[in-house]
Amino acid sequence: MTIQRLLAQMTVTDLDPATAWYTALFGRGPDARPMHGLAEWHLSDTYGVQVWAEPGRAGHSTVVLAESDLDERLARLARAGIDHGGAQDATAFHVLPVTDPDGNRIVFTGPSAATGTGR
Repeated sequence: MTIQRLLAQMTVTDLDPATAWYTALFGRGPDARPMHGLAEWHLSDTYGVQVWAEPGRAGHSTVVLAESDLDERLARLARAGIDHGGAQDATAFHVLPVTDPDGNRIVFTGPSAATGTGR
């Protein structure tokens, strides 16, 4: 028995506006809608992000995604109109925190020329 896939779940109040926001964040629509109240972005063959509508639990999720190019991620966020505080120095890498409309936190990590060398 082996675990073969990981899907981080972001719990939101309302799926339709959340799907629009995550579509802007990832630059494409969901890859699957396996059941009512759920949208999935498959970021690779082995991991992805689920957006799940459950109003009573909304806004308390966090996911950390290793990004190959934070500068390009910053540019994509700007083009999508998604607010953020910019990339920040951390001990061994750089972080770019983003918050969805429900208060869930998405943290991109990785190298950034704008903030210095990466990990």
